[in-house]
Amino acid sequence: MANKTQSINQVEELASPLCEAHGVELVEIRMLREKGGGVLRVTIDRSTMDGPAASDGDKPIYRSGITLEDCTNVSRDLSEALDMHEGLIGGHYRLEVSSPGLERPLVKESDFKRFVGFEIKIKTLAPIDGRRTFQGELVGIEAGTVQIDLEGTNHALPFSDIHRAHLIHRF
Repeated sequence: MANKTQSINQVEELASPLCEAHGVELVEIRMLREKGGGVLRVTIDRSTMDGPAASDGDKPIYRSGITLEDCTNVSRDLSEALDMHEGLIGGHYRLEVSSPGLERPLVKESDFKRFVGFEIKIKTLAPIDGRRTFQGELVGIEAGTVQIDLEGTNHALPFSDIHRAHLIHRF
């Protein structure tokens, strides 16, 4: 696992400035095993809420501003950078660069500041208050603790205990 984590961190060191140069934000890098081999999945987004945000009454709605051209440009440049560091990822893999989709993952503490007021779903590493899944309105994050409102009850979840989190989109 340390090897995989180290590889992801090294890929992030390559990808982050490259994404910034293209005017996009690096959201997440995941190394997965799928039928047919490994997949290096890179998720990108716009770094500001200018344009992609809207509202439906009093609820904010998230829209990614990522285009196919953004994905193509980042994929091309990241592929070249990875080729120059060929030992970084062992074996054969497929590189996928994509937008985060409607249910954007929340990965960094800054994501939990950016999406205050949005409906989110959080899965924790271990049970907190007898449960591992929390879905409600993101109140914010302070001192490493994510605040989420579940039907009028505020829950404080340590950021370090969050396994996965993402926005919820209602059609």
